[in-house]
Amino acid sequence: MRLPNGYGSIVKMSGKRRRPYAARKTVGWRYDKKTDKQVQEYAIIGYAATKAEALQLLANYNNNPYDLNSSKMTFEEVYKDWSEKKFKTISDSNVKGYKASYNACTVLWHKTFKDIKLNDLQMVIDTCGKNYPTLKKIKILFNQLYDYALKYEIVQKNYSEYVDILQYKDRNPNKYDRNKFSNEEIEKLWTMKDDKYYQIVLMLIYNGTRISEFLDLKKENVHLDEQYFDVISSKTENGIRKVPIADALLPYYRAWYESSPKCEYLLHTDDGLRFLYRNYYDSYFTPLMEQLEIDRTPHCCRHTCISLLSEAGVQDTTIKKIVGHSGAMSMTEKVYTHLDVKVLIDAINEICKEPKTNK
Repeated sequence: MRLPNGYGSIVKMSGKRRRPYAARKTVGWRYDKKTDKQVQEYAIIGYAATKAEALQLLANYNNNPYDLNSSKMTFEEVYKDWSEKKFKTISDSNVKGYKASYNACTVLWHKTFKDIKLNDLQMVIDTCGKNYPTLKKIKILFNQLYDYALKYEIVQKNYSEYVDILQYKDRNPNKYDRNKFSNEEIEKLWTMKDDKYYQIVLMLIYNGTRISEFLDLKKENVHLDEQYFDVISSKTENGIRKVPIADALLPYYRAWYESSPKCEYLLHTDDGLRFLYRNYYDSYFTPLMEQLEIDRTPHCCRHTCISLLSEAGVQDTTIKKIVGHSGAMSMTEKVYTHLDVKVLIDAINEICKEPKTNK
């Protein structure tokens, strides 16, 4: 079916992609020296798994057109545009408050604003470790940015109004974050090692990653033969690193890697879909902990790894390299310390040992 002139078009992208169909719109023309012709310049409206879905994207756009350049703005860019106008009208103390709230949202900075969903906003609230008054300020920032984005048609829906902070009114959202799993609790987890979802908890305890880093891990960045994986996106500069895989857990990584060939992520649902933070936390991690009567959060896994490495006498520099501690690496360590992956694997093997009683 031929689409009307000026309506836009659908094109199938090359290669293996989860969403190979692109809905696009002509935004201008340019002269191509090689062909000596005028050629169209396109702006991508969105990508879809099927041609029908791509046509729906195109139809939605034509029914409610918006600035395609604005649609590409990141969280950081929206914040900068908003703050340039807002900060001129408020006090210095309020400016500092907004800046502090923005700094708690580092995981969102480089995300396209229109692609941010409620799950992404809620993850900031659930994992930032701030108290209730600070969470209120973060939500206020969300509200302000979405009001601005709606005004300038950057987004069509306000997810900020659904962000839940009331559950933290009488407690810090991460009140258990500074508590590591006890030895008894770790032993309980090992008794469940044949369950693939308990395996994820053990993997978190013995790799020290932030939950967002592990859920975002793609298979292309997992190197099973070399026994490590790359964290290529993190909330901090030091978070970009190589993370060792313990000998005892390598079979778990391999099983997850091979369990859903079509999914590009290491961890996934039974349907082969990528885990979203809220889905994983509410539907998997929490029920698993309740079953064993353990009161911990995913971040406790990271703290446990750090504590176990320290108790095992592993050098501080090695620990920092493994867990990617924010602000913890001295300039000397950054510049002059180049640890081999084997050193990191040996360090993690020091702490990752299945209890003898469970063998």
